[in-house]
Amino acid sequence: MPPAMTKTEPGVPDRESVASFVRDRRRQANLTQRQLAELIGSGVRVISELENGKPTLRMDAVNKVLAAFGKRLGVVDLAAEDRQ
Repeated sequence: MPPAMTKTEPGVPDRESVASFVRDRRRQANLTQRQLAELIGSGVRVISELENGKPTLRMDAVNKVLAAFGKRLGVVDLAAEDRQ
């Protein structure tokens, strides 16, 4: 079994930082969760769960929200000590 991850590599967002990013950007754009959901063609629940750091969201749903702000999740290399 792989070791539990206790830290995040620089530049690699965890779910809390993604949640904060979306919430902050949405607020900066003066959008409600409902307005953002309508903008991207999604339900309010997706926005709410993302902003609350739900650990089991589908990656395509997260990327759909992030795309509204010109971002997306991607493949990031692991540090050597995290590889097995």
